[in-house]
Amino acid sequence: MVSARLLQLLVLARLLSALPARGENDSHLVIAPQSPLLEIGTNFTATCLIINTDKITADDLYWKLHDTTVPKEQYIKVNSSALNVTVLITNERAEWLFCSCNKEKNHYVFLNSGKFIHGIFLRKGYRPEKPENLSCLSVQEKFYISPVLSCKWDSVGRQTPDIPTTYTLFVRVIPSENFSMSTDENHTEVRLNVFPNHMTMEVWVEARNKLGTAESEHLKVDAVVISSLKTNPPSDVRVISEPSFPAALLINWTQPIEKYYLRLTYQIRYCPEGSQSWTYVPPEDIAKDIESFRLQDLQPDTVYVIQVRCKNAVEGHGHWSNWSANTTKRTPEFRPKSKPDLWRVIAEGDSINERRVQIICKDPVLANGRILKFDIKIQDVKHKVKNVSWEWESILVNRTEANSSSNQRKITPLKEILLANTKSVKVHVTASNSVGKSAEASLVISEKALPPPVEELKVWPKEGQLWLKWNPPTSMNVTEYVVEWVTGDQIDWQKENRNTLKTAIKGNLETFVCYTISVYPIYYGRIGKPTTEKAYLEQGAPIEGPIVRLRGKPGRNEAELVWTEIPQQSQRGFITNYTISYTSGTKLHNITVPVNTTSYTLRSLSGNTKYDIWINASTIQGSTKGFNHSFTTLKYAPGEIELIVVGVSLGFLFVVVMTMLLCIYKKDVITKNFWPQIPNPGESTIGSWSPDYSLKTDTPKENCLSGISVLDVDVCDGKCVFEEDKASLPLKKDKYLSEEHSSGIGGSSCMSSPRQSVSDSDEGGDMADTTASTIQYSSVVASNGYKGQTPSSQPQQGIFSRSESTQPLLDSEENPDMIVHEGSGHFQRFSRRPCFTRTAEGEDDSNPADISQLEMHQQEMLEHLDFCPLEENPEQTTPTDEHSADWLPSAPVSSYMPQLGGYRSQ
Repeated sequence: MVSARLLQLLVLARLLSALPARGENDSHLVIAPQSPLLEIGTNFTATCLIINTDKITADDLYWKLHDTTVPKEQYIKVNSSALNVTVLITNERAEWLFCSCNKEKNHYVFLNSGKFIHGIFLRKGYRPEKPENLSCLSVQEKFYISPVLSCKWDSVGRQTPDIPTTYTLFVRVIPSENFSMSTDENHTEVRLNVFPNHMTMEVWVEARNKLGTAESEHLKVDAVVISSLKTNPPSDVRVISEPSFPAALLINWTQPIEKYYLRLTYQIRYCPEGSQSWTYVPPEDIAKDIESFRLQDLQPDTVYVIQVRCKNAVEGHGHWSNWSANTTKRTPEFRPKSKPDLWRVIAEGDSINERRVQIICKDPVLANGRILKFDIKIQDVKHKVKNVSWEWESILVNRTEANSSSNQRKITPLKEILLANTKSVKVHVTASNSVGKSAEASLVISEKALPPPVEELKVWPKEGQLWLKWNPPTSMNVTEYVVEWVTGDQIDWQKENRNTLKTAIKGNLETFVCYTISVYPIYYGRIGKPTTEKAYLEQGAPIEGPIVRLRGKPGRNEAELVWTEIPQQSQRGFITNYTISYTSGTKLHNITVPVNTTSYTLRSLSGNTKYDIWINASTIQGSTKGFNHSFTTLKYAPGEIELIVVGVSLGFLFVVVMTMLLCIYKKDVITKNFWPQIPNPGESTIGSWSPDYSLKTDTPKENCLSGISVLDVDVCDGKCVFEEDKASLPLKKDKYLSEEHSSGIGGSSCMSSPRQSVSDSDEGGDMADTTASTIQYSSVVASNGYKGQTPSSQPQQGIFSRSESTQPLLDSEENPDMIVHEGSGHFQRFSRRPCFTRTAEGEDDSNPADISQLEMHQQEMLEHLDFCPLEENPEQTTPTDEHSADWLPSAPVSSYMPQLGGYRSQ
C-alpha cells in the first residue's frame, strides 16, 4: 500500500512539473493529460488537480463528459487536491471532458466561477490493421517491361478524421536495392531503375497512425511473378477466308513481346457481325506460343468479328492483355441448308366466291449465301395430273451483300393469285444462291373451311418482349405453328415446332404500336384457322384526344354528342374509357362512358346557357384531352313556342266563344243597355200628360193648335236666332242654353234649346246616362181659362203642362233649328225636317187628308210670321221657371195656367 501511494505521488509530481507556469488569473483546476489521443473501445483515465488555492478540496469536484455528468462511482480520490475519473471511449465523435467545482457550496467559487473549471478535448480513432490482398502489376512498354511497378491492397479496419492512417509501399530487389512510396490511399507506384527480370523481389505495405503500426504479408518471389506482367495485345491480326472451307476462317497474329522475356498463352473469341453474343474458343484447344489458329463450324456467307488477347503462360500469374482491335471477315458461300420460310396473305377477291392470295416468303435461315432467285410452282390439290399442274416459275431478287446476312431476312412477295373458295392449291418454293439450290418448301392453301384453331391464346409483355401461350387443338395432330404479327401494312411471322406452347416474338417490335398477333396451327402443310389477339409491347397515353361534335342542334335541356375513335397510330395503348367533361363556367361535370361508346346524350342542362365540352381518352398509362367544343342550349324547347301559341290561341278562342255565348244568352240585357228602344211617337200619350186637365173635354178653337205639329219648312233663314253663324257657338254654351231654358213648352222657340244636344251628351256623360236621364216634355193644351173660371170671362190662352215621361227626346227636339210662332195665344214650333205630326186627339195619324189640311194651315200661318234675330244675353246664367219666358221676343204676354200638382217627379 505504501509503495502504491508513493507511486501516485510521483505521478502527480511529474504531472505538476509538466504543467506550464500559470498566472494569477489562470484556472485553479488543471487536467492531465492535456491533449490525449484515444483508441475507441478502451478505458481512459484523467486526473483533475487543484492548484494555487486552498478554498476547495477534491470533495468539491465533479466531472462532465460533453453534456453528461459522470457518475461518482467512476471517481477515484487521489488526495485532497487530486481526483481521477475513468471513462469508456465508445463513439467516434470528438468531445470535451470537463472538471468543475460545485458553486452552490462555496460562495468564493461562485464569485470566481471561471477559475474553477477546466476541460480537455478527446480525439478518438482506431489502431491500423494489417493490409491484405497485396498485388502488383507491370506493363509492357514498347518491346520491354516497364520499370514502374504499380501495387494495390485492401485497407482493413476503420479510420477517423482525427487519427488518419498512412500507407507505405516497400520494394526491395535482392540483394541490395530498396524503394518505398507513402500514400493515404490503397494504391501507389514505385519506379525502379530497371525491371529486375528473372530476379527475386520482396514487396510489402506498412499501415501507420498515432495509435500504432501494422504490416502486410511480404511477397518474395521472381519479379515477373510478383509484377503480374500485363503485355500488349497481339498485333497484326489477320483473318483469311478459304473457298474450299466455307465453314472456317484462318487467323494469324504477331506475339507482342519477345519469348525470352515471357512465354504467352492466347484467348480467341468471335461473333456474327451485329451480334453481341461472343463465342469463346476453349482454352485447351489453343496451344502455347502459337501465332495462328483456324476457326471451324462457322456459318457460310456470314461476316464474323474476331478478337485475340494474351497473358503470362505461368498458371495463376500475370494479367490478360487487352483485346485486339476488331477484325472482320465473311466466310465463303455454300448452298442453302434450310428451306425458304413460306407464307401467304389472304384478302377478299373481286367476287364473293373468290379469294385474293398473296404468296410471300423469307430467305432460308441457313441461306449460306446471297439468294439470287426463288422458284415457285402452284399445283391443284384435287387434280394431281401432271398436265394440270402449273410449271415452275423463277422470280429474281436483287439482294446486296449488306442485307444478305441471316439476321436481316427480307420478305419477298412471290406471286398473287385468285383462288375460288372451293378450291385448294399447294405452293412449292425453292431458293437459290451462287452455289446451289435449297430444299423445297411447300404450303397448302385450302378451301374456305379451315381446320380447327389453337385454344386459349394469351399475349402479354414481359422484359421488353411479347410472350404468347396457347393450348393445342384436341381434334388433330399439329406439325408446326406459325406466329404472325401485323401492324398497318407490315407483316412478319416465325415458325415454332409442334411441341412449343409458349414462346416470345423474336422480331423487332416497337413500343406504343398495336400488333395483331395470330397463331396458326399447321397440319402437314395445311393451314388451320387462326386465333388472334391484339397487344402492345409497351403502352402510353394517347397522342391526341377524341374530337367531339353535336349531332343536330342542341335542345333546351339536352344535347347529343358524337365523337370518332382515335386513329390507331395515335392511341398508343388500349383505350379503357372515355371521360366527358363539360362546364357552363361555374361547375365542372365529368361523365365516364365505356370504350365502345361513341355517342352520348347530355341531359338536365340549363336553357339558354353556353357550355364548353371536351372528351378525355384514357389508357392504363394516362389520359389525353381532346379539343374543346362550345354550344348554347335553346331558350325554348322544340315545339314549346308552338305549344304556347296554340294555348294562347285556344284561350282566346275560348274567350271569344264564351263571349258570343254570353251575348246570345244576355241578348236582351245588352240590347237594352247599348241600343235602347225608342218609342213610337205615334203611340205617345202626350195628350194625357196633365191628368188634371183632360184634352178630350177641352176642344180647341179653330185657331188653336191642339198638339204638336212638326213641319219640314225653311222659314226665317235670315232672322232666326239659330242661324248658321250662331250654330258655331261652343258646346258648353249650347249646354247652358239647353239646361237653363228647359222649362216651358216641349217645343223650342228661337230663344231656347229644348234639351241637351247629342254633342252635349258626349261631353258630359255616356249614351246610357243621356237616355236614362229624366227629360221633361212640355205640352200645349187649349184652355179657356183657369180652372173654375168661366171661359168667356178670360182670354183664351195656351197652357204649358210639364210631362212626367222619362222617354228620350224625339228627333224633332234635338234639332235647334226651330221656328216659334206666336199668335192667338198659341205657340207653334216648326222644324226643317219633321219627325212626326200629332193631330187632335181622336184623329187618325195615318189620315193623309188631315195631314194635308194641317200642312196647308201651317203654311198660311207662317206667311204671317215676322221673326227677328235674337240678342243673346251673356249675363243670363241660371234662369228660373217663373222667369223662363223673359227671354222671349216682345210679344203679348201670355198667361200660363199654374200646374196644380207642381212638377212631377222624374
